[in-house]
Amino acid sequence: MAVFIIAEIGINHNGDINIAKKLIEIAKEAGCDAVKFQKRTIEKVYTKEFLDSPRESPWGSTQRAQKEGLEFGLADYQEIDRFCREKGIDWFASAWDLESQEFLSQFNCKYNKIASAMLLYEPLLQAVASEGKHTFISTGMSELTDIERAVHIFKEAGCPFELMHCVSTYPMDDEDANLNRIKMLQDIFKCNVGYSGHEVGLAISYAAVALGITSLERHITLDRAMYGSDQAASLEPAGLRMLVGAVRKIEKAMESCSFSITPKEVSISKKLRAHYLNND
Repeated sequence: MAVFIIAEIGINHNGDINIAKKLIEIAKEAGCDAVKFQKRTIEKVYTKEFLDSPRESPWGSTQRAQKEGLEFGLADYQEIDRFCREKGIDWFASAWDLESQEFLSQFNCKYNKIASAMLLYEPLLQAVASEGKHTFISTGMSELTDIERAVHIFKEAGCPFELMHCVSTYPMDDEDANLNRIKMLQDIFKCNVGYSGHEVGLAISYAAVALGITSLERHITLDRAMYGSDQAASLEPAGLRMLVGAVRKIEKAMESCSFSITPKEVSISKKLRAHYLNND
């Protein structure tokens, strides 16, 4: 089974549909299977006190201005939907509240995503599971009992899903990757397990592929120096191309498991062993 590679655009578009479209094109050209966004209803996710608090950003001097500046509306998502269809790449988004999930459902995307931050929000899990779409469930910031509860909700609803091992630090230090949890999740839940990475570089993602993940999600950006909290943990275009190319090579390298001599080795064996095998 080929690893399903997701290019997480998230909010790295900085509220600019043209940046979003460039990132979609980059993901498609690199060979990704899908791009992913994030959707929030600002007033549902944040308190008024928080939104009114100060924060300097390209959009103003309050948290509200910053959050609203990063949020795409209906016209933007209609253009994303149209553009992804034109380019031939799937898209979906992680909702951070029930209203956002309802908003996203109008686009009839193939997939849903539960962000790590939303794993404990059971009403959202139930709403997503009721749609019956294949759902990627990230497990960052969660205990085993939290994951068990989420899995139960999706199994009860008969909704297909896979877990995604995740460590919710941005960027993640290599020593915190805890990649052995991938095998633990596979053994405990008897389901497919992916990896959502926030590390700098590619080595950890390669190791996750070698451990048998079924999906891989990495944030992407035009330039890590751009404004935004996720940029430092994102891949630039060249890094994304390297990632996809290497993942496909790793898949080929792990296709077989045999102790027999391979057909391509037969002629080499005859040549290199001839000095003693032909003298019997």
